Amino acid sequence: MEITRRISGGKIMSYRSEGHANYDVHGKDIVCAGVSAVTFGTVNSIEALLGIVPEHTIYEGFLKVDIPERIEPKTFEQVQLLLESMVIMLKSIQESYGEFLTIKETIQSFY
Repeated sequence: MEITRRISGGKIMSYRSEGHANYDVHGKDIVCAGVSAVTFGTVNSIEALLGIVPEHTIYEGFLKVDIPERIEPKTFEQVQLLLESMVIMLKSIQESYGEFLTIKETIQSFY
């Protein structure tokens, strides 16, 4: 399973989770379940707590979330706090199950 974060100006602008962890059989894979709970829970929290509906694509083994670029600065910082919390949770999973989870960052610069 791989998590990719797109960073712009030090801020998380999107994230993607794809693949299966293959820690155990489908339905018993605690790594996949943990990553799914964290990544889906984060997008749900952004929507429920902040009223921001990120553009997202979901299908079997894949989640892509794009944060809207035009958000009030205070709300944007709250979105970032939730996203950074997600990263901390994913890194905690990675510490215990690193061979089943890869976290990548891509840096995007705007001129």
